[in-house]
Amino acid sequence: MPFDPSTEPSPVPPNDPVEQLILLLSRLPGLGRRSARRAVLKMLQDPQRLMLPLARSLDAAAEAVKPCRICGNLDTRDPCQICRDPRRERGLICVVEGVADLWALERAGAHRGLYHVLGGTLSALGGVGPEDLSIQPLVERIAEGGVEEVILALPATVEGATTGHYLADRLKPLAVPLTRLAQGVPMGGALDVLDDGTLAAALRARRPA
Repeated sequence: MPFDPSTEPSPVPPNDPVEQLILLLSRLPGLGRRSARRAVLKMLQDPQRLMLPLARSLDAAAEAVKPCRICGNLDTRDPCQICRDPRRERGLICVVEGVADLWALERAGAHRGLYHVLGGTLSALGGVGPEDLSIQPLVERIAEGGVEEVILALPATVEGATTGHYLADRLKPLAVPLTRLAQGVPMGGALDVLDDGTLAAALRARRPA
């Protein structure tokens, strides 16, 4: 087939701020190039009300937000608001794949304990091993004592199941009750796309891991 240059993406001129903005926005989850272009056009039509406040908020968030040294959540303070909250059940730790899952569970309002963000799941194909995840810090948190239950709120995928089995083996010597989400989470489902009611039902119906 002859080469058709019209099918190749044209390079973004370094001095074209509009195209640079479209390119950056198109890299965000759920935003393709077409959606990014519409968003940029909307902002350009009202820069004082849309674009400039967004730019200031992005700059402020980039400077202020940091990972919590205890659980891995993202917050403007370290430890994060959840870890500092005295009303939380300190003996209950919910282990999640990422911050998006933590935020989803908080939105559902079904968990009143603490969290631990692994930063991913084990994947042989993806080259993600135990040393790439926040597993050792979790073991150390539990070894300090006071933990009465660990909830594995991991995605219902092969990688999630593999990670759950690995964690069960690592935590077994610590003799802490281990449970995992039950009904309500479909196979292959990610927590951050489930509705609040489904998440709440899954937490209530957790079972021994």
